[in-house]
Amino acid sequence: MNTSPTTTALAAVLSHEQVISGLEEVRRRRAAVDADEVWFLSQAEAVAQAQTARIPSSEGREREMPLRSMAAEVGAVLRRSDHGMRDRMHDATVLVDEFAATFRALREDRIDRVHVRIIQDAGARITDPDARARFEQAALVVCENDTPGRAKPTILMLAQRLNPVPLEERHKEAAAGRRVWVRDLDDGMAELAALLPAELVYAIRDRLNQHARQIADANRAAAKAAAAAEAEAEATAAEILATDTRTMDQIRADVLTDLLLTGHATAPAATGAIPEGTAIVAQVQVVIPATTLVGIGDEPAELVGYGPISPDTARRLAATAEIWERLFTSPTSGAVQQVLTYRPTREMRRHLDARDEHCRFLGCRRPARQCDLDHTHDAALGGPTCLTNLANLCPGRHHPVKHGTAWSVVQKAHGILEWTSPTGRVYTDIPRRVLEFMALAAIEEPAPF
Repeated sequence: MNTSPTTTALAAVLSHEQVISGLEEVRRRRAAVDADEVWFLSQAEAVAQAQTARIPSSEGREREMPLRSMAAEVGAVLRRSDHGMRDRMHDATVLVDEFAATFRALREDRIDRVHVRIIQDAGARITDPDARARFEQAALVVCENDTPGRAKPTILMLAQRLNPVPLEERHKEAAAGRRVWVRDLDDGMAELAALLPAELVYAIRDRLNQHARQIADANRAAAKAAAAAEAEAEATAAEILATDTRTMDQIRADVLTDLLLTGHATAPAATGAIPEGTAIVAQVQVVIPATTLVGIGDEPAELVGYGPISPDTARRLAATAEIWERLFTSPTSGAVQQVLTYRPTREMRRHLDARDEHCRFLGCRRPARQCDLDHTHDAALGGPTCLTNLANLCPGRHHPVKHGTAWSVVQKAHGILEWTSPTGRVYTDIPRRVLEFMALAAIEEPAPF
């Protein structure tokens, strides 16, 4: 009997378990269909190449026609423009021929199309076939255990570590292409874009976020003050500020405009929420191997949230840092064991921020410094305040989910969290360093710790 959603009575309400099981089945079918599409696209290029081989002429334009014709018909049958279709056919061929294990993992529903794109893009920079095969094996360990957004930085680190060409050489070539450009949009809008070294882009984003949070906090405080104040004939500064209804995205865009055009971020009129010249220093987290820091090694450093950066860039950032933290990791698991700082600080907070890097709910990437430290086993129920019973959860979203819904979590060794959903399914969240260690162990590569 056909029980698809199109034949189910509209008034029927499925159970929680039926919804989740149905989505699991949809995910499995989508993976199979995605793999089929990739295979047929690769075959389309193969057919076009065979037709080209039968053309006796050496004239370039004539020999392009089979591929152009095939791309046009593939676009037509997929209800897409043929623009870019040749690239899709070629990417499919590369995936099937050069990333066979990744293609197989997609067909078997162990990863999805976004994972595939991350692996293929990162692996394309590795030209040595043996090195690329080892990278692919390690990358699949990561992708099978994490979401695409969280897996990407680790995949980039693996690609860098296993690429025979030094990062310094590749970064120098890439940095030569830095630029700024504008793209015109509709309705009186335009898009401003910049291609810059990653550490600068992440620092710019952090500074914009800090300014935006200051303005948003001032808005909330002013709204409370205005609501509590008696009505006056002339609007007060707090009342003016309370009318600021901009979203965080809008505030960030306005701050960027102010900084570029005036040199400082202005607050709403007559409020002084951010005085001109107020210093906001961007913060980025960089992890540098000790040998790289002192100049006797060339292991890549890591810009947390992004991936590998060159040793020279890391040493330059370290030279200007106010605080250094010494990070000790386990030689057998990759787990963070201890964090020491050269300045008095809250060591436990720093340890857990270094271990977690972000919110530890499935797929969330909110930075650890913006999260709450949550007792895995509730303190009110006797849970101890110790490193093995604490994890970062973002305050407005996943911390409440843990305490206010049927989701539950258990912390295992090395900071691994096992989340159990309301339907009883178990999902594992592995700290990034431990996951990278597992990936390298799968190909018997020494871990970079």
